[in-house]
Amino acid sequence: LQVLTTDLLVENVHFDLMYTPLRHLGYKAVVVNLSDLCAMNAQPKQIMVSIALSSKYTLEAVEELYAGIYAACEKYKVDLVGGDTSTAPQGLCISITAIGSVESKDQLVTRSGASEGDLLCVSGDLGGAYAGLQMLEREKRVFIEQPEMQPDLEGYDYVISRQLRPEARTDLIELFKELKIKPTAMLDVSDGLASEVFHLCEASKVGMKVYEEKIPIDQKSYDTARELHMDPTLYAMSGGEDYELLFTIAQSEYDKIKNSMDITVIGYCTDPSEGAALITKSGNEHPLKAQGWDAFPA
Repeated sequence: LQVLTTDLLVENVHFDLMYTPLRHLGYKAVVVNLSDLCAMNAQPKQIMVSIALSSKYTLEAVEELYAGIYAACEKYKVDLVGGDTSTAPQGLCISITAIGSVESKDQLVTRSGASEGDLLCVSGDLGGAYAGLQMLEREKRVFIEQPEMQPDLEGYDYVISRQLRPEARTDLIELFKELKIKPTAMLDVSDGLASEVFHLCEASKVGMKVYEEKIPIDQKSYDTARELHMDPTLYAMSGGEDYELLFTIAQSEYDKIKNSMDITVIGYCTDPSEGAALITKSGNEHPLKAQGWDAFPA
């Protein structure tokens, strides 16, 4: 069974070339589409790439962009099978369509299969991409005010790579197969954990309880948030662009994943009347907000 997804990246809306190398942009453009295929439990197979760009882009710039696209194709073993190019009055626009496959229709995972009592799990760690974005934006502001200043990004390699060069979790699709697990519902974390929890609740007609203390946040992401006087939980809840997989499994499958270093159970599904809620570290329950949990209520 084939599945398709498509995504559009527009200059100054989805990326800022002041701090995004074109090679990284090409790589990321592919990854965000492959991540959507992973969210359906599909293995990526092929992509088609269309770009529109203005005359300010040199041939070398286009080659850099495609070098990133080819690097992602090589890493994930997908074929570039077509696309289109066009001139544009300004800026750069990239549209990628990705094609993947699942062995059979019953292996396809959507957002709508979660049931009350299912466990809510997430891969990897969250908030890193947003932490990286905040550091890049900070250095951009410094540069605009003082162009002679060199960007100081030492020690922030992890969070910056999470923003500029994310990876798609194709390895998790392999792991599910190996462990004989089929998630009941799944999507990727592109808009922040809070927003994705709402998508799952809405599609599956369930409520959810998410435990703040269980949310996996890398130490580097945590330290960057604190340095910027922000709440690390807010980065995970509202940041987005982590491209980790958020999924639900039946409680009976728990033993299969409990020893995985890369999967964290962060909550469970409840009756839809209970809505989506965050249980804070202090044990208080707050309704989740679509833009993420408000850590600084007035």
